[in-house]
Amino acid sequence: MRHVNTNCGADEWISIAPVSEIPVREGRNVRLEDGTEVALFNLGDERFLAVENRCPHGNGPLADGILSSAGGSVTVTCPLHSWRICLESGSVAKPSGQRGCVATFPVTIEGGIVRLQLPVRAVQEAAA
Repeated sequence: MRHVNTNCGADEWISIAPVSEIPVREGRNVRLEDGTEVALFNLGDERFLAVENRCPHGNGPLADGILSSAGGSVTVTCPLHSWRICLESGSVAKPSGQRGCVATFPVTIEGGIVRLQLPVRAVQEAAA
């Protein structure tokens, strides 16, 4: 697990890791300074997605889940109870009819480094 200092301005992105440190089609848990855990996934072709690292059903570690694609949507299957979470929206894909969701985080690549943008609330709390 990687720990990341979040002392940055609301418009800034934080550096997480070099692209090469996160294998294709795998996830990694990143613990932010405020204790938030983020599941960061490498989808290949320098495309990364990030969500809160807890299943809304049983708080399972999504970073340890299995990635899959169906109908143009990328999901991760929780390793505890097989719930599938859409990585783009954070919503529950399966089982159908469930209302839970997880937070999503914008991700970009700059100079071979994966960078994550925090919600303004998290940045303000980290600065306090």
